[in-house]
Amino acid sequence: MVDDNELKKLRDIAAPAPGGSAKARAFEAALRAYDQENISAVTQGSVGGLRLTERAQKLWSEIMQKKLIATPALAGLVALPIAGYATFHMLREQPPKFGGDEKISETLADKPATLKPTTAEPKPAPTELAKDKKADADVESRDATDALVAPASPPKSESTVTGGAAQPNASATPTVSSRFDLKTYSGKETEYGTLPAPRPAPAPSGEISRESAGLMPSAPHAARASRVQGAESKLMVPQPSTLPADQMQPQQENRDRVEDFKTNPVHAALEDPVSTFSIDVDTASYSFVRGSLKQGTLPQADTVRVEEMINYFPYDWKGPDSASTPFNSTVSVMPTPWNTHTRLMHVAIKGFDVKPAEQPKANLVFLIDVSGSMDEPDKLPLLKSAFRLLVSKLKADDTISIVTYAGDAGTVLEPTKASEKEKILSAIDNLRPGGSTAGEAGIKEAYRLAQKSFVKDGVNRVMLATDGDFNVGQSDDDDLKRLIESERKTGVFLSVFGFGRGNLNDQMMQTIAQNGNGTAAYIDTLAEAEKVLVEDASSTLFTIAKDVKIQVEFNPNKVSEYRLIGYETRALNREDFNNDRVDAGDIGSGHSVTAIYEITPKGGGGEQIDPLRYGQASVNNGGVANADEYAFVKIRYKLPNEDVSKLITTPVTSANEISSFDQASTDQRFSVAVAAFGQKLRDEDATAKFGYDKIMEIATAARGADPFGYRSEFLSLVRLASALGGNR
Repeated sequence: MVDDNELKKLRDIAAPAPGGSAKARAFEAALRAYDQENISAVTQGSVGGLRLTERAQKLWSEIMQKKLIATPALAGLVALPIAGYATFHMLREQPPKFGGDEKISETLADKPATLKPTTAEPKPAPTELAKDKKADADVESRDATDALVAPASPPKSESTVTGGAAQPNASATPTVSSRFDLKTYSGKETEYGTLPAPRPAPAPSGEISRESAGLMPSAPHAARASRVQGAESKLMVPQPSTLPADQMQPQQENRDRVEDFKTNPVHAALEDPVSTFSIDVDTASYSFVRGSLKQGTLPQADTVRVEEMINYFPYDWKGPDSASTPFNSTVSVMPTPWNTHTRLMHVAIKGFDVKPAEQPKANLVFLIDVSGSMDEPDKLPLLKSAFRLLVSKLKADDTISIVTYAGDAGTVLEPTKASEKEKILSAIDNLRPGGSTAGEAGIKEAYRLAQKSFVKDGVNRVMLATDGDFNVGQSDDDDLKRLIESERKTGVFLSVFGFGRGNLNDQMMQTIAQNGNGTAAYIDTLAEAEKVLVEDASSTLFTIAKDVKIQVEFNPNKVSEYRLIGYETRALNREDFNNDRVDAGDIGSGHSVTAIYEITPKGGGGEQIDPLRYGQASVNNGGVANADEYAFVKIRYKLPNEDVSKLITTPVTSANEISSFDQASTDQRFSVAVAAFGQKLRDEDATAKFGYDKIMEIATAARGADPFGYRSEFLSLVRLASALGGNR
C-alpha cells in the first residue's frame, strides 16, 4: 500500500501515542488498520493509540489519493485476483446472513472492524471501498467532479451564525463515516491543489473545527454544497475529465472597470497660471492598492489615485474656530525631497468637527446589492457585518430603511427608528444573494424611501453597497449621473461603498458618488469597514460644505512651472470655479483634505519648459502687483442647505516658507511620503530616481502618533512594493 519512502515520511512526522508507543510501531499499526478497513479511526486521527499530527494526516490523505488514482491499466491487472482472494477470505471468516428475501442483510461495513495481529497470511483487500465506488458512481459522479474543480463547503448552521460572522460552537459533535472520507479527513478539498486555501487551525481538545463540522461554509460554493447536504461522505476519486490535482486552475477573468487617466503635466506659469479642481475625500484607491500589494502584485497604474491615498490618513491640520466658517486652510512651501530644484506647495484643509450632541438627525437608506455575484466571503457577508457596525453608531432617533436589488428591487425594511435595533439587525442578517443586478430600480426605490422619511435640516443619504455593474435597467454611467443629479437637488445625497474584486465598477462608483454629493470608499476588510463607517462616521455622514472647489493662480514672477500631484479625475475648467451650477466635492464633519503642488521657483534652474521669447514684457514692465507672492489660493464652497457659493482666499508669500524639509510638521512630511509612494506606483517621471527606501525613511521618521495603526500598515505596503518592484 505505501512504499518505503512514504512510510519513512510518515514515521518522521507521526506523534507518539500517550504511553510511549514508538513512531514506527504506531504507524505500522495504522497501516494494518487501513488494510483491515478500520478507516474511521484514521479519519479521526487516532489508530491503536496513535495520535496523528495535522501534517501526518495531510500526507496520509495525499498518499491514499495517489494510490486511488493509479492508472486504470494497473488497477485492472491487480483488481481481479485480489478481489477474488479477498472475497474468499471474507466469506470464510464472516459468512453472510440471508433474510427471507434471500438478500444479504449484513455486510462488512455494518460490522465493526477489529485490529488483528499481524500474521503470515496475505492481507485482505479493502473490497467494501470498491463496492461503494460502484454503487455510488451515478450519484456522486457530477459532485465529485465539481468538488475537485471548485470545491464546495459544508452547509452552515443558522443557529451558530449572527450578522454574517460565524460564532464559536464548542458543542458541535462530528459524525464520521466508517469509510475513508477525504473531505472530512482533510477539512477542505482545496488542500489537494484544486484551489489554494489556508488550512484551518486545529480545534482544541474535545472539539472539532467548524468547517469539518459543516458550520462555516465557503460562501462562493454554498449553492453547490446544498446539492450534497445530508448525503453520506464517500471516497472522492477524480474523474477523467477533471484537471490533475497539481495543475494550477485558470484564474477568473478580472472584469473590474477603472477609469484610465493621464498624470497631470507640468504647466508653465507664464502661459497657464491658473489651476482649478474639485476637492476629493474618497479613499477607495488606497484600499485597491493595499489589496493588490498584499496579494503579491503591484497595482495597475490607473487604480492609483494619489490624492485618495494622501487623504486616506487622518491629519491634525488646524481647523476653524466655529461652524460659521466650515473649514480652515493652511498653506506651506517646503523643499521637495525628490528634486533639489523644486519646492512643494502644501495646501491643508480641515473641516469643522461637529460635536455628537450637535449632530443633526440622520435619515439613511441602505441600498444593498444582493445579486448572485455578491455570494463571496468578501462581499455580502462582509457587507452585512459592516452595516451592523454602522447601526451601532447611530442615535436612537435616527431612521434606517433597507432596499435590495437583484433582478428587481424590493423594500426589506420600511423607515425604522434606530432604537429598534433588533428589527434592523434581523433584516440585515436575513439578506441572501441571488439574481442579476437591477441597479436603476433599486436607486429609484431608495430615493422614494428617503423622501418618505425626509428630515428637514438633517442628514438624508442613500448608502449604496455593491460589487459591480448595474446590468438591468439603466447601466450607462451618463444615465446614472443624470438620475442622481436630479435627485441630489431634493436634498438627498448618495455615497457608494464597493465590496470584492473581479466585477467592481470603480468608474461607476466614482461617477455617481461625485454627482450624488457623497463619497466613494472600497471596503475589503472588517477593519476597513470600522474605519469608514464607525471611526469616520461623522465625516462620512454629516456634510458641512458642498461643491468645494480650489483655484490656485501662480505668480510667473516667482514661479516658472508647477504641476498638481493627483486630482486628475477632479480637474475643472477655469471658468467652472465661479459657476455655481457646476458640481464639486463635499467636506464632512472633521474631514481633512490635502493637495500638493510641485513648483519650480523662477531662476532655480529646474525648468522643463523653454521660456517664451516675447512673453517677458507682460510681467517685467514694473506694473505687476503682489510681485512677492508665490501664488493666490481661492476656495469656493456652499453650505449644505444653500445654493450660492462663498469665497475664501489665501495669499502665499515668503511667510509661508519652511527652510528645510525636516522642519515641516510630522503630518506634512508623512503626507508627502504618501504622495511620493503614489507617484512611484504610477511610475511617474518625477519620482523615477527616488527609491522606495527614501520613501520608507521619510514615512518612518514622520509616523508620529498612530493609534489605529494606519501608518504602520503603510510602511508595510512600502516594503511590499519595494520587494515586488526591486526598489527601482
